[in-house]
Amino acid sequence: MNRPLLIEMPFKVNGYDIDVMGIVSNIVYIRWFEDMRFKFLDTHWPYEEMLENNQSPILSETRARYKKPLTIFDKPHGCLWVVELGRAKWTIELEISSEKGIHCTGSQSGYFIDINQKRPVPLPGELINRYKAAGGN
Repeated sequence: MNRPLLIEMPFKVNGYDIDVMGIVSNIVYIRWFEDMRFKFLDTHWPYEEMLENNQSPILSETRARYKKPLTIFDKPHGCLWVVELGRAKWTIELEISSEKGIHCTGSQSGYFIDINQKRPVPLPGELINRYKAAGGN
């Protein structure tokens, strides 16, 4: 499977991440999605560069599909990759897994805005070039 601009990172399940049954709360996966998205940006389009260009990413949608529960004893691992970089819109896929298999999959989409004008702007050319070089369409 082609996963352009793949980002991977481990996660630690903390006591405050679980419910009384010892299962990781669904909202934790969304927080981990955000952690991966920020790592992606730090790697491929850092905030310093965005601000120099007067741009900011806007998240317009997050979807999560919960597959099987994680417990406090599991060792979760996350993956993020880009599935679409259009003229203005981006879409990423995300996955949380452990030694027990896949626990949650999801997607996020959004766009970039001009910070002053609060209007969408084309995606950064450098980011699109990196995506295409990594095998993206």
